[in-house]
Amino acid sequence: METKTYDRQSGEFLAKIAECMPDVPAYIMQGWIENPTGLKKVLVEALLPPQKFEIWKTVRVGGFQNAEAIRKATKKVEMNIGNYADDILGKIPLAADETDINVVLMSVADIGFKDGAEYEKICSRAKELGLELCPAEIGPQLRLQYKDQPNGEWIVVAMEPIADSDGGLGLFSVARGVDDLWLSSCYGDSDDFWGSNYRFAFVLPQVK
Repeated sequence: METKTYDRQSGEFLAKIAECMPDVPAYIMQGWIENPTGLKKVLVEALLPPQKFEIWKTVRVGGFQNAEAIRKATKKVEMNIGNYADDILGKIPLAADETDINVVLMSVADIGFKDGAEYEKICSRAKELGLELCPAEIGPQLRLQYKDQPNGEWIVVAMEPIADSDGGLGLFSVARGVDDLWLSSCYGDSDDFWGSNYRFAFVLPQVK
């Protein structure tokens, strides 16, 4: 089991929660003890109210029958695909119909990890805040549609990792060097650590 460590502010916060806790009957306490998932959900809803996220990009998925069609489209506009990105590109599901997906850009610090965090924790916290992981197709589609990407920018697509031919788990990333636009890949293991300044693309769910 993971052992959590707390800084001074966290300790004060937990003490304040205990101080303000109402009298709870024993049977209710026992119910929450036996249902930690439900308790966590209640605490998240109470302590982390839904945020208003700003849409960064609206990315259209669909329109390609296979990975080879994406490769040809990318080459046609003189963009580049890294070797490992090309590997996992051939393994992603593609949308049957064209659909617009709203994407939010969040740094690891924005999500709540000022000192960085592992990928699994980043994704878990983003979901708690109301965001979703991107379908893998967002990677190549974002690359094709983000033609004015600033020099030096590198964005990771938060998605379910895909195993490459060597068995390593990979995520798509979109980047721009001095003159070149790239669809690249990076490590996607759950315990890979990301610093607070790294930025991830997440899906903002449609309000139903």
